[in-house]
Amino acid sequence: MFFAPFSRRAPTARLRQVAIALGLPLDREPHTRLVRDAIAWRGPERLHPHDYDHIALQLTGHANAVAAEVRHRCAALPLWAEPRVLAELLLEEAERRLGQPRLSTARCVQMRARQLRALYDRLDHLTTVSRGPEHASRCGAHAGS
Repeated sequence: MFFAPFSRRAPTARLRQVAIALGLPLDREPHTRLVRDAIAWRGPERLHPHDYDHIALQLTGHANAVAAEVRHRCAALPLWAEPRVLAELLLEEAERRLGQPRLSTARCVQMRARQLRALYDRLDHLTTVSRGPEHASRCGAHAGS
């Protein structure tokens, strides 16, 4: 496997793609806890800027992996299906936001955490939709939503 020598993101992005292609789990629980804790931060910044940068990098990498899974599930839906349209809008927003430079601040980490939470919400919705209306009604969700 060859990676561009000056690309810092290529190895991580490629490993995530390989993991998703192999059906490896997204390791959701630790990232969900990190999202919850990051969004709950209040008051002055208490961590070193390098720590914020590392957390933002971790959230960004995982959000890109979840976005790839959302994109994959989205492709299986009809072109004008409401869940697909909403997922594509979220993916455009995620690409724009996650592509912004990391600022090594709590606010930057919180923005990425919110984006990851939104991606997981959409992935859960697409998973319910892909299982069909009979599963959605058993789970208490509306078949048309």
